[in-house]
Amino acid sequence: MTLEMPDDRLMMPGQLLARGVCRHLLTYDFVTVEELVPTRGLRVDVMALGPKGEIWVVECKSSRADFQSDNKWQGYLEWCDRFFWAVDADFPTDLLPDDTGLIIADSYGGEVVRMGPESKLAPARRKAMTHKFARHAALRQMAARDPKFSAS
Repeated sequence: MTLEMPDDRLMMPGQLLARGVCRHLLTYDFVTVEELVPTRGLRVDVMALGPKGEIWVVECKSSRADFQSDNKWQGYLEWCDRFFWAVDADFPTDLLPDDTGLIIADSYGGEVVRMGPESKLAPARRKAMTHKFARHAALRQMAARDPKFSAS
């Protein structure tokens, strides 16, 4: 299946970073969705589902100010097996916590430079997140096929 990609000039820096992250995670056989809401008040930039059911969350930060204004990132930890930051090569990575994963990316790809520590989800939480991931992906696919589709 091929979907037409939006014009890079119309995308925000964080969206371009997320695209590169998603492309890179596919090399690990992870499929991804963007802007998934695990629970009210939280929206992850990228959620990735691995071939063995593992769930990774990646927060994309396009600038120092973007990172410093993020007060919610620790709330994402309970919704994944591993947590990563994704930043570009110019980002001051010394700002990022050492006990989190790190992906250096651009709009075309990336590289995991530090693996996030593993904290396995409870089976019930994993099942709920896998279900939420599948529904989110299906709704996105429906919207891509039918511009007049509304999930509400």
